[in-house]
Amino acid sequence: MVRLIIGSKGNGKTKRLIEMVNAAVAADHGSVVCLERDVKLTYDIHHKARLIQTAPYALDGYAGLRGFVSGLYAGNYDTTAVFIDSLYKIAGSNDAAQATAFLDWLEGFGNRNGISFTVTISAPASDATEGMKPYITDCP
Repeated sequence: MVRLIIGSKGNGKTKRLIEMVNAAVAADHGSVVCLERDVKLTYDIHHKARLIQTAPYALDGYAGLRGFVSGLYAGNYDTTAVFIDSLYKIAGSNDAAQATAFLDWLEGFGNRNGISFTVTISAPASDATEGMKPYITDCP
């Protein structure tokens, strides 16, 4: 399952994501992972969630991010929830078509492996592609 939180900068997407991460830690019996580009959520995310800064890994677009997510799961099959803050920043691309294809890949990967994904995108909700709309769960 993929949930997408999309909205303009400053609309509370990250705050909502933090609440969802902390709720998942309290409710899930598996591992909870949160990906962020830079260090900013360290004191907001519960210590039982694995917080990973992606900038040092120099992910190269959506293909690199797919490999990174696959590697996370290969390293820990107990992963049940993954949260990705600021997809466009982490992937280094704001190409909506590529982002849509990535969300579709996450949906399939998550369904096959029992992982839920929550992703934030900083863009007006009106910029969401038709392919993104089924994933939109919360627009601040």
